[in-house]
Amino acid sequence: MILLQLSAAQGPDECMMAVAKALARLTREAAEAGVTLDLLEAETGRREGTLRSALVALSGGQEAQVADAWSGTLLWICDSPWRGGGSRKNWYIGAARVAMPETLPDEGIRFDTLRASGPGGQHVNKTESAVRATHLASGISVKVQSERSQHANKRLARWLLEHKLKQVQQQQQAGIKAERRMFHHQLERGNPTRVFKGKAFSG
Repeated sequence: MILLQLSAAQGPDECMMAVAKALARLTREAAEAGVTLDLLEAETGRREGTLRSALVALSGGQEAQVADAWSGTLLWICDSPWRGGGSRKNWYIGAARVAMPETLPDEGIRFDTLRASGPGGQHVNKTESAVRATHLASGISVKVQSERSQHANKRLARWLLEHKLKQVQQQQQAGIKAERRMFHHQLERGNPTRVFKGKAFSG
């Protein structure tokens, strides 16, 4: 399993729209490669249909190839839907692997099983495969659901919970910046690994 983050970094609304389009494109490419994509976190942008960032989990035989194809700086060339007569057409976003956190022990975590909700296959709403993990000391909780087994969801929930706990700890320590936050600020422009064009995000 690979965690991959898409980020608009400090870019404007157009970059946030590019993240939303990139997520849709990544979802299609993952499905075509037989790779399961689970959206773990999504931070919405200021405008409807935009995303500041998205964290996804990729699993399957071609997960590394899909992640490698997306890692790096991504360029979207398109006229802004909000800037009349503007000359700027290049919008940069980034995609990077996120280190898989160490798995938390079960002690101190409460696991609750529940029925998965929403689209996702024949098992959704029929079996209690979804898992909610709550860190008892902090009260932080995450919910993970997919077509896979309850065991797989439980393992992913532990990873995601550890990820969230580390974020909270790093935010509380003013002198420490999380790897993901550094990524937000260090997006390299001018040397894209992939280029997409137009409203259809083709490329």
